[in-house]
Amino acid sequence: MIVVTGATGNVGRSLVRTLKHGGTEITAVSRGASGAHNVPDGVRHQPADLSDPQSLKAPFDGAEALFLLVAGEMPREIIDVAQASGIQRLVLLSSQGAGTRPEAYHHPRSFEDAVRGSGLDWTILRSGGLNSNAFAWAEAVRARRTVIAPFGDVALPTIDPADIADAAATILRDGRHSGLTYDLTGPEPITPRQRASAIGAALGTPVRFIEQDRDEARAEMLRFMPERVVDGTLSILGDPLPGEQRVGTGVERILGRAPRTFADWAVRNVAAFTNAAAAESQGGRA
Repeated sequence: MIVVTGATGNVGRSLVRTLKHGGTEITAVSRGASGAHNVPDGVRHQPADLSDPQSLKAPFDGAEALFLLVAGEMPREIIDVAQASGIQRLVLLSSQGAGTRPEAYHHPRSFEDAVRGSGLDWTILRSGGLNSNAFAWAEAVRARRTVIAPFGDVALPTIDPADIADAAATILRDGRHSGLTYDLTGPEPITPRQRASAIGAALGTPVRFIEQDRDEARAEMLRFMPERVVDGTLSILGDPLPGEQRVGTGVERILGRAPRTFADWAVRNVAAFTNAAAAESQGGRA
C-alpha cells in the first residue's frame, strides 16, 4: 500500500489517479473528512494533519511507501511515525529553493535533512514553480480576460503538477531511485506574460496582461502567505538565480520523456478559466 499525503492538492490528486489506474492500493490523506469527496471511488481516504504527527498513525499503518509533502513543523516526528508503521520507501516533494536558497528555504531543507537521515529508502523531488499557480488568475480571466501579476518578462521553467505526479508514481512503484535528489521543471522558461497569452490561446480569445509592481504584489500575497514565504517567492519570481532559471533534467531522467509545456496544461485546465465551480474544485495547493 502507498500513502499519499496532500491527496486533494494539485500534485496529490494527479498522483492518486495515476496510482489507482495502475492498480496500486492507496490511502489518500488530507486534512478534514470532506477530502473523501475529492478522491476517486475505491480509494481509501483518511483525514490527518501533518502538523499533528500522531494523527498519521492510522493512515500509515500497514503501508510500504509514502509520498510526503513539506507541511507542518515536525519532520522528524512524521518520519518516526512512518518508520514505526513499517514504511520502507519515502518520496519527498520539496522545493527548488531548498537547493538554490537553503538559508531562506530552511523549512523544506529541514524536511530534506530529516529524510536523508531516516534510514529509509528515500528520494527527494525538488519542484520549481507549479503551472497550477495560474489558478490564482482564474477569477480575473473569467471576469475581465485579464491577468495581473508582477515581473511580467522574467522567465522561469514552471512545471505541470501532472509531471511531478508521474515522476512520484514511477519512483514509489519501482524503488530504483533510492538516495537521489531530482530537480523537476518544465521544458523551458516562460514569463507571466507568455503564460497569460497561452491561457488566451486555450480560451480562443486574447487575455490582457497587466504588470504589478513588487510592493503591490507583496501586499496581495501577504493576505494568504507568511511574510518569509512571500519575500522568498518574490525574490525567485523577480530576481531568479541561474539555477532557478535552468531547465531541470529530472522529469526526463525518471520518465524518459520531456516535461509537458504550460500550453498543454492550459488546454487541459481551460474550464477553470471559464467556470467558477471548476476553478474552485482545482484549488491552489500542491
